[in-house]
Amino acid sequence: MIDLNSDMGEGFGAWSMGDDDALLEIVTSANIACGFHAGDPSIMRRTCEVAAARGVRIGAHISYRDLAGFGRRAIAVPPRELTDECLYQIGALDSFARAAGDRVRYVKPHGALYNSAATDGDIAQAIAAAVAQYGGLSLLGLPGSRHEVAAAAAGIEFHAEGFADRAYSPAGTLVPRSRPGSVLDPESALAQAVSIAVDGATRDADGRSVAVPVRSLCVHGDSPGAVAMARTIREVLTSKGIELGAFT
Repeated sequence: MIDLNSDMGEGFGAWSMGDDDALLEIVTSANIACGFHAGDPSIMRRTCEVAAARGVRIGAHISYRDLAGFGRRAIAVPPRELTDECLYQIGALDSFARAAGDRVRYVKPHGALYNSAATDGDIAQAIAAAVAQYGGLSLLGLPGSRHEVAAAAAGIEFHAEGFADRAYSPAGTLVPRSRPGSVLDPESALAQAVSIAVDGATRDADGRSVAVPVRSLCVHGDSPGAVAMARTIREVLTSKGIELGAFT
């Protein structure tokens, strides 16, 4: 069994991104923006309502406080302050999830925060502290990264995640979006999703095999043709006898 997740609720005010309604018919877990990189109260409420109604697990997609940069800029935040900001975001989304009859089940950092925590132990520990202090939540992140180490140290459950539509470095981290080829086309994303789900590995940006042992696969909601890509990935994985199901 493997989970299929996608980032959701990433509009703000009159501005929208992605087709959340369509994706929520396909994925099994939804990483919902909590207001720091995208999302406002009304968007958070509606996305939680639709996810809960369709039985899609709700995750808090926390970020650096960076609306202008969509959370893709690393910001120097003291660890204790970062823990507070993460707790703030989790609590905000959880209030809407509970109003919709469900709750937040897990936490996944977004953008620069995700990438920073994968290699920086202090940042990873600050995030894990927030997850542990809130209680009853697990953490979604890169396998073999500081995410996983910090989760173990904090005594919280960790779930490893792979990416269908992002290129990997030889170290198993994501190729920065600033580099050409960092976001895969739909055909390459499908091939990578199948390879990760079936073999627990894919090819890195240099063409060499890199291990990606995961419980969940992410399809970014803002990728070109995201809905069609996610639907095709689900259909192909199902045809290969892989059951789709949430990890929480």
